[in-house]
Amino acid sequence: MKINDFTTEVKPTWCPGCGNYAILNAIKMALAKSGLAYDDLAIAYGIGCAGNTSNLLKACGIETLHGRPVAVAEGIKLANNRLNVLAIAGDGDSFGIGASHIIHAARRNIDITLIVFDNHRYSLTTGQASPTTDLGDVTKTTLMGNIEDPYNPIAMALSADASFVARGFAGWPPAKLADLILEAINHKGFSLIDILQPCVTFNEFNTFSWYQKRLYDLPKTYLPNSRTKAFVKALEWGEKIPAGIFYDQTKPTYEGQQPQLSKKPLMKADLGITNLSQLMDEFV
Repeated sequence: MKINDFTTEVKPTWCPGCGNYAILNAIKMALAKSGLAYDDLAIAYGIGCAGNTSNLLKACGIETLHGRPVAVAEGIKLANNRLNVLAIAGDGDSFGIGASHIIHAARRNIDITLIVFDNHRYSLTTGQASPTTDLGDVTKTTLMGNIEDPYNPIAMALSADASFVARGFAGWPPAKLADLILEAINHKGFSLIDILQPCVTFNEFNTFSWYQKRLYDLPKTYLPNSRTKAFVKALEWGEKIPAGIFYDQTKPTYEGQQPQLSKKPLMKADLGITNLSQLMDEFV
């Protein structure tokens, strides 16, 4: 598979200069490097600007309800545990109404990869504050400045014992971001990549230059095998912001411990049902 194999004929409607373009290209690069074919992959999308990726990425997928891509991705994985399953969503989708889904998917260690387009705004609805909006930011819904402490996606995922937790940046060279996404896809277990994505239209605070002055790569001496040390790094935000893989742990996946799924996917199991109408009459 090549990058163009994952490209549709639909033209993006994102704003010129939006960080989403870079993330989309990195996802396609990662999929091309992964060796996955169309039949190996399924994607659950959120809504909003990130959800528009469903029209731009040629792969089997479904655009879900607001806040529900992780829940749908879990269902897909349990129905066919042979698939590589991704969830693609924004910070509003993921950390607002969908926050509880991430916590439980992480603690269960469902083998899915959640890629978050994190621009600190509800941008498709023209720039309202989201859970990750920084303290003091002025938005359409925080005219006097945001008074809520921002949600910390990295710390949240670590507290739920997610087995792979990482942060990327839309301003990185595409190959660098693609390699990080590929590591998450290849990881067996729940993976979160929070990708910082400047919104050039509705976020005048967290700009490309703002991040470039603050972001630094976790050093090579940092080993992502300690949740305690990962928490310390997760709490850094402001003048310095770490990026890379915070935590990478190997542990059994939820579906891997289900004896019903050890020989064949649930979708191929013989349930002994010959009359669907009779079954519906019995349970409905």
